[in-house]
Amino acid sequence: MVMQTPVNPELQLAGAYVRDTGCHIFLTGKAGTGKTTFLHSLKTDSPKRLVVTAPTGVAAINAGGVTLHSFFQLPFGPFLPGSEATHSQYRFSREKVDIIKNLDLLVIDEISMVRADLLDGVDSVLRRYRRREQPFGGVQLLMIGDLYQLPPVVRDEDWQLLSDYYATPYFFGSQALQQSELITIELKHIYRQADGHFINLLNQVRNARVDPAAMDELNARHIPGFEPDAGEGYITLCTHNRNADAINDARLAAITGKTHTFKAEIDGDFPEHTYPTAGSLELKKGAQVMFVRNDLSPEKRYFNGKIGTITDISSKHIRIRCPEDAALIEVEPITWDNIEYKLNRETQEISENKIGEFKQYPLRLAWAVTIHKSQGLTFDRAIIDAQAAFAHGQVYVALSRCRTLDGIVLSTPLSTRAIKTDAAVRQFSQQGRETPPTPEQLEAARIQYQQRLLLECFDFGRLRRHLRRLVSLLFGNASVVHFSGIDDLGALQRQTEVDISSVGDKFGRQLQGLFSSAGLPSADPAILERIAKASAYFQEKLAAGPARLIPELTIDTDNQALLKKINQARRLALQSIQEKLAAVGSCADGFSPAVYFRAVSGAETERAPQKKKTEKAAVTYRESDIAHADLFQRLKNWRSRKAGESGVPAFQVMHQKPLVQIAVHLPDTLDAMKQIRGIGPQLAKRYGEELVAMVADYRRQHNIETVTLPDPPPQEAKRQAPPSSRDGGTRQVSLELFEKGATLDQIAETRGLAVSTIEGHMAHHVETGTVAVERLVPSAEKRRVIQAAFDQAGAASLRTVKEIMGEATSYAELKFVQAHLKFLSADGDNRQSAASAGPIGDRTPADES
Repeated sequence: MVMQTPVNPELQLAGAYVRDTGCHIFLTGKAGTGKTTFLHSLKTDSPKRLVVTAPTGVAAINAGGVTLHSFFQLPFGPFLPGSEATHSQYRFSREKVDIIKNLDLLVIDEISMVRADLLDGVDSVLRRYRRREQPFGGVQLLMIGDLYQLPPVVRDEDWQLLSDYYATPYFFGSQALQQSELITIELKHIYRQADGHFINLLNQVRNARVDPAAMDELNARHIPGFEPDAGEGYITLCTHNRNADAINDARLAAITGKTHTFKAEIDGDFPEHTYPTAGSLELKKGAQVMFVRNDLSPEKRYFNGKIGTITDISSKHIRIRCPEDAALIEVEPITWDNIEYKLNRETQEISENKIGEFKQYPLRLAWAVTIHKSQGLTFDRAIIDAQAAFAHGQVYVALSRCRTLDGIVLSTPLSTRAIKTDAAVRQFSQQGRETPPTPEQLEAARIQYQQRLLLECFDFGRLRRHLRRLVSLLFGNASVVHFSGIDDLGALQRQTEVDISSVGDKFGRQLQGLFSSAGLPSADPAILERIAKASAYFQEKLAAGPARLIPELTIDTDNQALLKKINQARRLALQSIQEKLAAVGSCADGFSPAVYFRAVSGAETERAPQKKKTEKAAVTYRESDIAHADLFQRLKNWRSRKAGESGVPAFQVMHQKPLVQIAVHLPDTLDAMKQIRGIGPQLAKRYGEELVAMVADYRRQHNIETVTLPDPPPQEAKRQAPPSSRDGGTRQVSLELFEKGATLDQIAETRGLAVSTIEGHMAHHVETGTVAVERLVPSAEKRRVIQAAFDQAGAASLRTVKEIMGEATSYAELKFVQAHLKFLSADGDNRQSAASAGPIGDRTPADES
């Protein structure tokens, strides 16, 4: 980062902390120490994507940024911690959300005027759209300002609300900031004043500890009845707007001659409260004016705060003479830009976009100005009327605007009562001065920063949570939701946990073992080798598993509120997958925080391509609606055959509901097949042509040209009723989850029920013949032994059989075999068939339909 010469160690330190760490920084210093210069340099040279903000419109324009309130869409009233839900009603555009997600660094200028609750409001927004668990969503803060200058505005009625949450209204009272490490860097070299004695006087005023000798010396600048000569360039600094306006209006009216009015040219969006000078500027020859902008030309003829007198004026030109210059300055209109921030989707860079401009002569009447508006300006001569100072730091701001003590005239003597400094500010500032950051701390911060980013890179916790949420919603609402595209969602979740999340946890622990407090990870060959291998491994596992399958998931339900929840969960899961693919991919050839940030933010804002929606058949028919029973049986036989060939249960080939819809709609083209509910892209690709051929053959055999659909079944009342209100509804929900691949433990967790309850549900389905006992007790030998125990115990209780079997057999296995025996005994034919086939029977999952 380019710094000014001679070398300023504090500015260099600040630049390094901004560039190479994620620490929050408070850059402070007395008036004239170069804070504004640092900000402008940062905007030009920073490698991080940043947004510059300020608490007021004028300050934002001067800093080349936007206001905090407008960027974060925060109300102007108090922000109470815990009220995030109320403020979340303010909806952000997709563009604004993308900028927030790409943000590396938030700069807040004039931080002394930012209240603690406003900073917590910023924290709330950043957490909402980024990392909820981290203060400010993981965004680095650079706060620039001098707490000894103008304080935040807090009305009494606001403080009555805020005082329950905050010990001080200043920014450092922010609850979010107190959860973070804050690095305070104080700039010490003063560029504005060169007189060491005057600087010492200002320091005493700044700290509100003015000794009697210093007070006498300052008040020696009180000159009763002082009236400067015309052209000397004195400006009066007032505490209130009305006083400054009255002086300027009176002095302008006292000048004889024509008034010239210059209207600003305003294009686009440029709100009046942000005007850098008057929209309608009234001037006369002989008027004292102040420049409100630095001269951008190579000549640098004027600067912000320079004072002069108009010597020649017309509708087309203004010429000004300044006391220290021999040549006249011919002023031309200057353009100020009002910007908003935009995201370049190709480069993932945050850029400034001009939304409005204000073109006007960079002048204002300058016989008087408020102390507040003088902040950041430099004067050679000033008359200071600060006896009515009402805010902490006002007297210091007024005095420190001047280059020399001799350039100050006090209109009234100063009193110790007018020199105010907040006790909390003194204490906070003293702590910062006592613990300045050292080079060793900077190097440690650099190392910790890279270590944190690497651990974050290989942490798959968010993916784990989002995938678990998606699976829970689908399995927990199986009675009203049909999904397809993934053969076994439960298996995908388990595989992702084993191959990705758990391995990521283990790798994170390995990295921590490799980390050293003495070196940067990006320069450690052992770490670079390990993360390159990990990058290849995780990219492969993500691409082959969730990244390939989750996009193919299709969901069908008539419950729109539930569908919205599921789609949101699916979107978050996809986003997590994309983020982790990008993150681990960025480490393939080494590690760089800049490359890592670009990769992750690019994945976060990349919009998934919008799939063209196809209208699925609106009505879901039941088995009783089938008029072509022969075709339905062929379809079921085909499914059993496919299941046998693959060695999987029949439901993993296709659920029965889509088979019913095929048997009713008779789709004889692939496009028509894709319209069937439950036939997603993967099923259509895998089995579509076979199914179309079967249906087309059936239609030819029966000369079916036109398909007449049955009347829609009366399902609406059934859909509206909760599952528990239907006969066996809760057992049915457990069955449908089981058929979709969920284990009994997963079903219990999803439904919030005890595992023993789910075991009871499944025992019921075994007893009714719905579920084969082999699927719950796979070992034929164990089933035989359990049946023998039941034969031995006769009508004895389950506990007696458990005592016979011992600890090697669970109660659940006993229940399932007992239920199967009841199923067999309910039908003599089945009992006889079972006896000839063996103790338990030899049914396979492929026999289930």
